[in-house]
Amino acid sequence: MATYAIGDIQGCLDSLRLLLDKCGFDRSRDRLWLVGDLVNRGPQSLETLRFVRDLGPAATTVLGNHDLYLLMVAAGLGRRGKGDTLGEVLSAPDRDELLDWLRQQELCHLEDGFCLVHAGLLPQWTTVAARALAAEVEAALQGPSCTEFLANLWGSEPLCWSDDLQGWSRLRVIVNAMTRMRFCSLSGAMDLKAKGEAADAPADHLPWFDIPGRRSADAVLVIGHWSALGLRIEDKLLALDSGCFWGRHLSAVRLEDRAVFQVDCSTTEGQV
Repeated sequence: MATYAIGDIQGCLDSLRLLLDKCGFDRSRDRLWLVGDLVNRGPQSLETLRFVRDLGPAATTVLGNHDLYLLMVAAGLGRRGKGDTLGEVLSAPDRDELLDWLRQQELCHLEDGFCLVHAGLLPQWTTVAARALAAEVEAALQGPSCTEFLANLWGSEPLCWSDDLQGWSRLRVIVNAMTRMRFCSLSGAMDLKAKGEAADAPADHLPWFDIPGRRSADAVLVIGHWSALGLRIEDKLLALDSGCFWGRHLSAVRLEDRAVFQVDCSTTEGQV
């Protein structure tokens, strides 16, 4: 059995199929770990959701910001992005089943010394604490207050974590850190606007994984979200968003031996 961690798919199912063939993935014995952002921007969001859902227990996925955006739009909340490609999902005959399945996915997955999360963890959080905080968000997303939670999800404040935070502000910080963060200050204040390369950090900020004394540093963090960072393989970090939608690569890392598999997305059929 092998476990393949794969970067942001964003509705590019053709590339995912090619990558799985290259890995030799066998759903009867192997597992996929997906870093989130299954949907949006690419042309096959509907087909991607169906494909991953139908893999059943062979696939573990965490929620990314684009996945949460889909749930918000489906609930009639927020404004549609100019370039979103979610229309087929929203009009599909099985949309309710797909959206319900998406709501059941984790925000953070912890297993065997690995932590799978879309964007990152604030420096104050251990992976065990992060998993408990993710469960608070998952309970809101899966419970009767889901629509109210989604209505209060949009926004960037507060930028800092405090154990005293309560209500929607508390859940919003958790979601923003785990699905949107790239840079933060030494004290853990997030900058949610900067999207450049690691060297382009705003003043007094660092990439979140470079913060000294980060309490999650004992685990291997498996992330996506940051396409400008590219594929980055370090002892305690596997950053896997290598810009598939942007015509670069879709990447997989086999967790057992860190073998890397990639497909060139610049000519994959069906992409823009």
